[in-house]
Amino acid sequence: QVQLVESGGGLVQPAGSLRLSCAASGIIFNLYTVAWYRQAPGKQREWVATISSGGSTNYANSVRGRFTISRDNAKNTAYLQMNSLKPDDTAVYYCWTRTYWGQGTQVTVSS
Repeated sequence: QVQLVESGGGLVQPAGSLRLSCAASGIIFNLYTVAWYRQAPGKQREWVATISSGGSTNYANSVRGRFTISRDNAKNTAYLQMNSLKPDDTAVYYCWTRTYWGQGTQVTVSS
């Protein structure tokens, strides 16, 4: 059974930082692309960043230069380092790989 478990969300002030983690089990993690998505209240889920099995990365324009996606295949874990956070980054953040989704972790950026 494949499981993706996100963690690391919370409340942070504008300009602050958070690091999200996505721990995978039941899957040969290093074979697959991993992505982060987010969904703000009243909005559709949107793509944030992707990292391929080979380590290539891509970012949405709204987060490029502020967010960094990475992976540690030895730990079956992907990360999303989020810096210079803005109130517009407030959302539930989801990890995705293959056809599987995590349960999400809430990120709230507010003073």
